[in-house]
Amino acid sequence: MKNNDFTDCAILPKLLKFMLPVLFAMFLQAMYGAVDLFVVGQFSSNADVSGVSTGSQIILTLTNLIVSFAMGITVAVGQKIGQKRPDEAARTVGTGLIIFAAIGVVFTAISTAAAVPLARVMSAPEAAFDITVDYIRICGAGFIVITAYNLLGSIFRGLGDSKTPLIAVGIACVFNIIGDLVFVAGFGMGAAGAALATVIAQLISVVISLVIIRRVKLPFKFTRKDIRFDPPFAGKIVTIGAPIALQEFLVGISFLVLLAIVNGLGLTQSAGVGVAEKVCAFIMLVPSAFMQSMSSFVAQNLGAGKPDRAVKALRDGIAVSFLFGAAMFALTFFHGNLLAGIFSKDAAAVADAWSYLKAYAIDCLLTCFLFCFIGYYNGLQKTKFVMLQGICGAFCVRIPVALLMQRIGGGSLFLIGLATPCSTVVQITMCFIAFFIFKKKKSKFTA
Repeated sequence: MKNNDFTDCAILPKLLKFMLPVLFAMFLQAMYGAVDLFVVGQFSSNADVSGVSTGSQIILTLTNLIVSFAMGITVAVGQKIGQKRPDEAARTVGTGLIIFAAIGVVFTAISTAAAVPLARVMSAPEAAFDITVDYIRICGAGFIVITAYNLLGSIFRGLGDSKTPLIAVGIACVFNIIGDLVFVAGFGMGAAGAALATVIAQLISVVISLVIIRRVKLPFKFTRKDIRFDPPFAGKIVTIGAPIALQEFLVGISFLVLLAIVNGLGLTQSAGVGVAEKVCAFIMLVPSAFMQSMSSFVAQNLGAGKPDRAVKALRDGIAVSFLFGAAMFALTFFHGNLLAGIFSKDAAAVADAWSYLKAYAIDCLLTCFLFCFIGYYNGLQKTKFVMLQGICGAFCVRIPVALLMQRIGGGSLFLIGLATPCSTVVQITMCFIAFFIFKKKKSKFTA
């Protein structure tokens, strides 16, 4: 664990060394939905593709809520490690386990009981309605597993360990592929088979990961006595994680509104955007990886009293991320049909997906700034601001622009998709303004 100390040595090599396993883990995570959609697209109908698209977006929204709230543990543990307080880090982890066990149970009940109204709210096409409901219920029944799976990754990233989560995701990805081939291609279960494969794969990953964890040397002693609800540490987790989770939930709602708008256009458009969203999961990998890595890096340096290293990490992260963003823009804007064609054999769905992807290609040039800033502010515990900028982008820009484009754009998915880069521009502007305001306040304080 000595190699996971971010408070000394050169910044960029240290940041990249931590970020790369996070990137590979996110790539494999994205493979989940990609493999599901690929296999379903090859062996099932457009209705199944639409069912996976709509159902997985709902499950993803709830999962992102868990991952975002778990950022409270990542940042809190990272700060304790930076402050050289291992006992408090252990108590933070133990308290987090209790909190997230309760969350997993609640989400399981919600997603299984409310599958029908959720599908109805999403305007799931009539031909894909029952399929969407089945997908939500099957994934929802395994939410306690999904929660444990994502919580383990958040804890280890807080410890500065990005390799163990990579192993866990790799295991899950392998079993998910096997499950898709068995249930979808073999048994012809369509979207339901894809959902079942995902839950089983994550269950296997959690079990194997727990075995691995017992053999990993932690930077603190962790016993069963640490697994208890400790109000002060719970308050810290909630204070940091709740604003991020609320922001992520509301932003997720805005994307669900976008999908509902598209679902109202027809089954082919719904399938096309479903394909495009899976492609987007890959083209946004690098900035997303920097966002997660930045939070851990900044949290440790803040705890160690080295804020200047955090600012330098932000600048380095933006620079490297932008290079990848420019490459993804060129690939997606000019060759998005080739990317979409990987996941669907329907020419009309591929064409709709490419139209939508052109708007996301523009966003590739912008998210390198936004995602690094979000990771930076999360690490600084400025999570209320993160929540504010996310909500402003979602409800003041993304949804209004999408609704406007639906009315005046003649059903153009490119114009509807432009709602996303428009909101990103506003959020980046807010982040830059906040950066200079926080810097000015700090200067007055130190003076």
